[in-house]
Amino acid sequence: MQYRRIMCLDYGDARIGIAFSDLLRLTATPYEVYKTKGIDQDIEYLSSLAKKNDVDLIVVGMPYSLDGSENERTEITKSFGKKLQEVSKICVEYEDERLSSYEAEEMLRKKKIAPLKRKKYIDMLSAAVILEAYLKK
Repeated sequence: MQYRRIMCLDYGDARIGIAFSDLLRLTATPYEVYKTKGIDQDIEYLSSLAKKNDVDLIVVGMPYSLDGSENERTEITKSFGKKLQEVSKICVEYEDERLSSYEAEEMLRKKKIAPLKRKKYIDMLSAAVILEAYLKK
C-alpha cells in the first residue's frame, strides 16, 4: 500500500496557510504562508504543490460563523475549493476552522513569539490546527 499526504489550507484573501500531514496521516506540520496573487495563479500554485508533495486529499478550513451558520466567507471558500478540485483533480474536503486562528495565536504567545512576528506564522499554524482536527476524526 502506498501512503500519501493530506494538504490543508487556511484560505484567506491575502494569505493562504499551508500544512501537510505525515505519510501515515498521524500528525500535521505547518509548511508555509503563501501570499495570494489572484485565484488562477493561486490554484495553479497549490495544485502543483499538492502534486509535488504526493497529496491525494486537500482539506480546506471552512469559516463558519461562531454559531455554526454559513456566511459570505463560507460561500467564497466553497467556490475556491470547488475550483481547486476541478483543476488539481484531487479530492477537496472541508473542516470547521472556527477558533483555529485563536488556537494558533495562543501557541505562538506561549512560545513567546513577539506579536509582530506572529503574523508571519499564524496562517500556516492555523492550517496545521485545522488539519490536526481533521486527523482526529
